[in-house]
Amino acid sequence: MRRKFIVGNWKMHKGPADADTLAEALKRGLAGRDAAVDVGVAPPFLSLPAVVSRLKHTGIVVAGQNLHPEMQGAYTGEISGEMLRQAGVAYCLVGHSERRQLFGDTDALVEKRVHACFRAGLLPILCVGETLAEREAGKEVEVVTRQLASALGKLHADQIPSVTLAYEPVWAIGTGRTASPLQAQDMHATIRGWLESNFPAFVARSTRIQYGGSVKGSNAAELLRMPDIDGALVGGAALNAEEFLQIVAAAG
Repeated sequence: MRRKFIVGNWKMHKGPADADTLAEALKRGLAGRDAAVDVGVAPPFLSLPAVVSRLKHTGIVVAGQNLHPEMQGAYTGEISGEMLRQAGVAYCLVGHSERRQLFGDTDALVEKRVHACFRAGLLPILCVGETLAEREAGKEVEVVTRQLASALGKLHADQIPSVTLAYEPVWAIGTGRTASPLQAQDMHATIRGWLESNFPAFVARSTRIQYGGSVKGSNAAELLRMPDIDGALVGGAALNAEEFLQIVAAAG
């Protein structure tokens, strides 16, 4: 069975003091829970030390939001996977739609970031998804499978279950719009089918696929009941401890 995995992406919110407060609220809210659901948070880089310290020994994992493909070098303003690992980070988001749309992350660059995660001992959370224009043109499957093939194509089959996939329809991120549970399930099933077609059978059975696109406490349960949705990558709702805890509860 694939364990559900709920991750809160805090984006460019919560400096160290506010991040520590939110992490403490999550720590209290999840204390003593039945650990049937894996939980993680992705704070901004400056807040990582405070959050890692606050969540130590809680079972709540911490993720970076991005990483540079190289381990070190003259890359002013960048963060390497090795730096994240030394900071106590276990996971890292790769290829988030905002990175692709706003900062020009290409499929080739996303692939390099995936490999950088593995070199640094981090587990990638690989985001894929189509824009509204691509969906309206009927190209959503073509776009998503192209992104998957580019990012995963050079990995060994036994590495792929270590990658968490996150399907995030770009048109449903920060817009208040959400893919219906059936729309989301349809794409998740397509992704799992692509894995089945391109790798040994165990890969599709064991790889987790999250849904990310305006997930809230009010819609989480219906989405997470779908057979191929293995968790959620949560944006705005992750900034409110009570609502994020509702999503975690819905996954259990």
